[in-house]
Amino acid sequence: MTTLLAFAVAIAVLVVFHELGHYAVARLFDVKVLRFSVGFGKVLYTKHFGNGETEWVISAIPLGGYVKMLDEHEGDVPEHELPRAFSRKPVLQRMAIVVAGPIANLLLAVALYCALFIYGVPGIKPVLGEILPDTPAAAAGLQSKQTIVSINGQETPSWQEIRWVLLDLVLQKKAANLELRTRDDERVFRVIEMGSMTPADLDGDFLKKLGMQPYQPPVYPIIGKLVDGGVAQREGMLVNDRVLRVDGQEVALWKDWVDAVRKRPAQAMEVEFERAGSVMKLSLTPEVFEEDGTKIGRIGAAPYIDKEAFDAMLTEVSYPPLAALTEAVRKTWETAVVSLKMMGKMVVGEVSLKNLSGPITIADYAGQSAHMGLGAYIGFLALISISLGVLNLLPIPLLDGGHLLYYSVELVKGSPVADGLWEAGQKVGIALLATLMVFALYNDISRLILG
Repeated sequence: MTTLLAFAVAIAVLVVFHELGHYAVARLFDVKVLRFSVGFGKVLYTKHFGNGETEWVISAIPLGGYVKMLDEHEGDVPEHELPRAFSRKPVLQRMAIVVAGPIANLLLAVALYCALFIYGVPGIKPVLGEILPDTPAAAAGLQSKQTIVSINGQETPSWQEIRWVLLDLVLQKKAANLELRTRDDERVFRVIEMGSMTPADLDGDFLKKLGMQPYQPPVYPIIGKLVDGGVAQREGMLVNDRVLRVDGQEVALWKDWVDAVRKRPAQAMEVEFERAGSVMKLSLTPEVFEEDGTKIGRIGAAPYIDKEAFDAMLTEVSYPPLAALTEAVRKTWETAVVSLKMMGKMVVGEVSLKNLSGPITIADYAGQSAHMGLGAYIGFLALISISLGVLNLLPIPLLDGGHLLYYSVELVKGSPVADGLWEAGQKVGIALLATLMVFALYNDISRLILG
């Protein structure tokens, strides 16, 4: 229910702001607006405010909306109302009305980011974890526990910022010039070359492909929780027991303990552990579980997590109001540019279409961000608002960008585009958008079924 509600609120907010952009500029140029609809299809609710001429409606399909204006292309217009028809307005005014929707979405993103930056954005400190071998980061000489101060001159106060900056550089295949601070508070400079990155590397976590990951405090092999009736509990292990060795091999971290258990399904293993200062031994035989077609062992135990150590890796990025507005504009612009670059790379085949997401994934992210808190949900709204604005500016018939393309041609040639060409473009636009939606829904379903 949280996911559905969060998705419904997101769609309503984004669509209303988008259509209000069209509506406000249309009214500014004295264009008569017949209907303002949130959603498509069958009308569920209708309202007129005062003696207003606009019909405000909620429709059955909650995946968009529209503003219907008086227009000779949509039907007969009484002669006395022709001056208020959209089709009779100068081409620059029509272009302004069309572009106002996407601009409204971008302005909404600026407002949301500004509020977020004033309130404070939670994040993870930009400290490097283990550098993966045979990767660009390893080749550049990066080391664990170094802090990334800036990339190509842009400050990186959190891992969220690092991800966006590096994604942009990967798309451009430009080198990343890193300024880092060592554990001894010395400043060093390193350069990561992006030339070895391939389109396939962007399908998953591209930071790991670069060899980078956030630092995580060590999790020691101390039992923090036991599953009732699990192997570990049945054989006598207790919370706070610290595993020392398995079959004579030392266990330093929890992951070593996990690896040992997973590799021994249905195989007895001798475990040496410490309890209240005393060293004890017992024999465990992990139960067999199947994971991705492979048999692994499990004993029903979870680690003790040092919450203070993990909390120490969190940070909050905030700015005073004027600086927050500047950062919000920069963030909106950079996100829009990166989105356009990703779309361009998809068109030419340099980035997989697996990166497309449809309504199911968006709803899932809406629910996840809502569970994480108001700040995360506001960030999600800002990101989707930018995506909606950028998508609508694409020069595809049916979208605002397609109309802008037609009006640009009209501005150059001095007369409207022929009706036949307009209709043909609409059909092409329908085909393109339908294809895009099919890919997006396929990706959504694949993520649900295949993970």
